Amino acid sequence: MTNPGTEWWRGCVIYQIYPRSFQDTTGDGSGDLRGVTARLAHVASLGVDAIWLSPFFKSPMADMGYDVSDYRAVDSIFGLLDDFDALLAEAHRLGLKVIIDQVLSHTSDRHDWFQESRSSRDNEKADWYVWADARPDGSPPNNWLSVFGGPAWEWDATRRQYYMHNFLAAQPDLNFHNPAVQDALLDSVRFWLERGVDGFRLDTVNYYVHDRWLRSNPPLPASLAGTLTETNPYLFQEHLFDKTRPENLEFLKRFRGLIDEYGDRAVVGEVGDEGRSLQTMAAYTSGRDRLNMCYTFDLLGQAFSAAHVRGCVEAFEAAAPEGWACWAFSNHDVVRHVSRWTPPGGDADAVAKFAIRLIACLRGSICLYQGEELGLTEAELAFEDLRDPYGIRFWPGFKGRDGCRTPMPWEAGSENAGFSTAKPWLPVPDEHRARAVDVQNGSDASVLAVYRAVLALRREHPILATGSICFLDTEGDVLAFVREVAGETLLCVFNFAHASTVWPLPSGIEIGEVLNFAGVPLVLVEGGMSLTPLGAFLGKLA
Repeated sequence: MTNPGTEWWRGCVIYQIYPRSFQDTTGDGSGDLRGVTARLAHVASLGVDAIWLSPFFKSPMADMGYDVSDYRAVDSIFGLLDDFDALLAEAHRLGLKVIIDQVLSHTSDRHDWFQESRSSRDNEKADWYVWADARPDGSPPNNWLSVFGGPAWEWDATRRQYYMHNFLAAQPDLNFHNPAVQDALLDSVRFWLERGVDGFRLDTVNYYVHDRWLRSNPPLPASLAGTLTETNPYLFQEHLFDKTRPENLEFLKRFRGLIDEYGDRAVVGEVGDEGRSLQTMAAYTSGRDRLNMCYTFDLLGQAFSAAHVRGCVEAFEAAAPEGWACWAFSNHDVVRHVSRWTPPGGDADAVAKFAIRLIACLRGSICLYQGEELGLTEAELAFEDLRDPYGIRFWPGFKGRDGCRTPMPWEAGSENAGFSTAKPWLPVPDEHRARAVDVQNGSDASVLAVYRAVLALRREHPILATGSICFLDTEGDVLAFVREVAGETLLCVFNFAHASTVWPLPSGIEIGEVLNFAGVPLVLVEGGMSLTPLGAFLGKLA
């Protein structure tokens, strides 16, 4: 094994790019890899360390690329393999690492592997997917449900068996109990390592392994049922047997062993595990033979309070003192956080600026989603504009994920805000055009300017990424914690309330220097500090 390298991922800032919505260079209304390359200078100007590319692999696009039909090919929508190589070279020239998605839990039903597997019960790949006989009455083998609605089982008339799919029926699940499946997937990962990628984001990393005996899931305990939305019946079950199986750790160790052969590489996993996600995240990142870091959906929901953030961070720190978190507030799967957390009539820009100050001070790595540096809100789309099968299935109770996937607005006065010369695959909202990059570049008070200033401050004080974190007891909706490393101690205070408050300094704490937290006004009062609505403080302790 080669030297593990600099651990650049520890405390890094990752910028997620959804290629189909970043920049179109071919005039077909969809973003492409050349478009990503053309706009990398903007990403580098933010002061981030890496980009994460959502899937660009060959796919029928039933789930917008998360249904891969060839792990080693670029889909024609996005360009050619040469275009990826050019993107990689330009990113590296700009000092950016490149992380790519790997969708390993399932493939497209158009993948050659599945076509062979479904052809008979005794072919070479017959056991590469999760197949099961029907019950005597013809119903599926158990009660497992699909995240995207309905049973997690689809009948195949050729094999006369059911196959498992955690998501769309067009996304059959691979059988990780078969060593040949693991070998083939790791070979596909090696292909990208050989091309020079710096890391991987593992989609639905806790969904890989299923229960060998296909035991049915129990109902969700009453203690958890009240905390989850009932829009989707998937959330009525406690998912003990269709995901997060203990055998999954063995594959993660194999994956880590592979990337460690290439030195300075990293892997971040996506954990979706209702009610126990932080515990799963801890298990997957503990030690040096599993994932480098993980993120969960705990900070990607509606909860927005000092108590919630403290609870999530402390729970992870307690469960995995040697593990590493990657915190995020938005991504391609959830409503943009500015919309989730801004009350009716509230100041969306203030929420956006507060959020970047907060996440930049948390211990761990952080992931930003394209457009959040502009303070983009969730787009309101008509049903006829939807492309997301998840949203189409559950409309109108759930509107899907298209609202956070609309095109990036680059130039306010250009056609389609500079994204494309053709009709975009998703509409460009007028309110997004008003927040275009060229508009915000000219303002020192813009959300974009604050993102750049805060990320620069994080680089100046590495303690914010890797130092220890200790929370202080507070009253009201105030979050306060101390970040410490040898020779330096910083105090971070955040007022989550939309009203001013005075926070008294705890006994024994004395401020030595107030740092410029991207222009946040601060008034020190006798024995404490006056915090504006959504105000924040950062300073060195004496």
